[in-house]
Amino acid sequence: MHQEHDKKRLATLTLAALGVVYGDIGTSPLYSIKEVFGGAHHPVPITPDNVLGILSLFFWTLIVVVTLKYVSFIMRANNKGEGGIIALMTLALHKGTPGTWQQKLLITLGLFGAALFYGDGVITPAISVLSAVEGLEIITPACKPYILPITLSVLVGLFIFQRRGTASVGALFGPVMLIWFAVLALLGALAIVDNPAVLAAINPLHALRFITGNSLLGFFALGAVVLCITGAEALYADMGHFGAKPIQYAWLGYVMPALLINYFGQGALLLADPGAVENPFYRLAPEWALLPLVILSTIATIIASQAVISGAFSITQQAIQLGYTPRLEIQHTSEREIGQIYLPGINWLLLIAIVALVVEFGSSSNLAAAYGIAVTGTMLITNILAIAVAVRLWDWSPLRAVLGALPFICIDLGFFLANSVKIPDGGWFPLLFGLAIFILLTTWKRGRELLGERLSADAMALPPFIASIGEGGVERVAGTAVFLTPNPQLVPHAMLHSLKHYKALHEQVIVLSVEVFDVPYVPDVDRVEIRRLSGNFSQVIVQYGFKDEPDIPAALARCREVGLEVDMMDTSFFLGRETLIPKLGSDMAYWRELLFVAMFRNAGSATAFFKIPSNRVVELGSQVVL
Repeated sequence: MHQEHDKKRLATLTLAALGVVYGDIGTSPLYSIKEVFGGAHHPVPITPDNVLGILSLFFWTLIVVVTLKYVSFIMRANNKGEGGIIALMTLALHKGTPGTWQQKLLITLGLFGAALFYGDGVITPAISVLSAVEGLEIITPACKPYILPITLSVLVGLFIFQRRGTASVGALFGPVMLIWFAVLALLGALAIVDNPAVLAAINPLHALRFITGNSLLGFFALGAVVLCITGAEALYADMGHFGAKPIQYAWLGYVMPALLINYFGQGALLLADPGAVENPFYRLAPEWALLPLVILSTIATIIASQAVISGAFSITQQAIQLGYTPRLEIQHTSEREIGQIYLPGINWLLLIAIVALVVEFGSSSNLAAAYGIAVTGTMLITNILAIAVAVRLWDWSPLRAVLGALPFICIDLGFFLANSVKIPDGGWFPLLFGLAIFILLTTWKRGRELLGERLSADAMALPPFIASIGEGGVERVAGTAVFLTPNPQLVPHAMLHSLKHYKALHEQVIVLSVEVFDVPYVPDVDRVEIRRLSGNFSQVIVQYGFKDEPDIPAALARCREVGLEVDMMDTSFFLGRETLIPKLGSDMAYWRELLFVAMFRNAGSATAFFKIPSNRVVELGSQVVL
């Protein structure tokens, strides 16, 4: 009975993974083959040898990069079940000495990889939806003027819908993608039956002959071949939602076969009719099926876009918890699913960038030039972080770790260099966008460190302060005061200001700090750490993982279990609110100080972020010169 239940659960998770994990890589057939043979950048001539060579490259790229690298190797490098570039970075930082150049390098790589992920989050919805809607032009050329307006309408509708959450429609994602991959396989199989000779491309010699025989053109072709693995990073990033097994089973048993059959079918079609290169995916279908296929493709690309958007929300939440971005408004769209969140600021930023991208580039072929850089850059960074994990956590020798990752590094580097020639044609966008995000992340982190140093410089140690209070002279009033501070060993500035203004302290004083660990979740049993001090003072450290949802009142309620009673109706929360003043010649460049000040001013309130009742909060301001 128990085994039957496990099988049903595995099947349910595998179906759900189809809808979330494989949307991006599953919609790659819409544009990958088309870009290789008919794209605007170095199209490959359609000859039997070239078609077999490209199909062989597609086949072995999916086998080596996705199946061997991600499904078999990278998924082992998980942070207590969680995957993704941020989780991998925190894992790689284990057992390292803070402040060393190695740690700084790993942090820099991890943050830049996360920044490139945001670039991917902008390009994926744009190219996917645009390539799906372009099928209307195959039905009738008269539809061409309406392709951009329809694409923009679909994208705007998708982002407006985000605030409602995906819980209500998420159950449909899996079945829709189940149908999508079945249609991919059916269309491809029908074409292969007419020209089964394309199956010879399974032989890797065809790929080798194509690369060696075409030298420069073969190198340029890699820049389009890589489009078949866009979304491979999602297999690793979404591990925490489904676990490794459902993702692996879905890939090996359903997704990979369907993709390969469709790619081989497109190749067979091109050999029979080179004119189909204008859109080989849609040309696989009979005329009567074109409109339903356009509708299904559009729905599939919306699902693919949703997965990337949700990923952007999730990675932002992790970055906030780890102190790399300001606090932003986070809305929870489902009472049952912890991961269902909506960040309005990120949502509208992504939409503005995507609309600008679609209008600027105008077609999926032009956008393809921008896509590869973001994908291959993230994959290269993943390799380097995985080496650090293998050495530090798995106790591999550095030589073994480098040799193990070397084949993947060489492949990813080849793809990256092939895409680098497209930088003038659109590859600049993800690099520029990623650099901007990277500057924001590092500026916030450094600015917070600098602010902490300035506040600590004139702060007083807590024990002598409590001793002086115990000597008398300070009136104690009924109730509990909670002072939030980043350093529980020092007297919070808000406490000093409160004492200065009110000439009194509450009967019970709690100095509370929040600590975020580099693990996804902290068990409830370890949520609070309490140290009772003299004079009815207490230090409380609330501990979270980088995917936990902070809730200070809930954490304080747990203090009752160890004898620290906190009556919320008789408790006041005191928070410091600093006004920052930038200064020339400081430890941070002046322009970055100005940027940090602007980010600081626009950060969300600690009250809302920590779920503190706003009617129980007192904010006390001070000026800090950076």
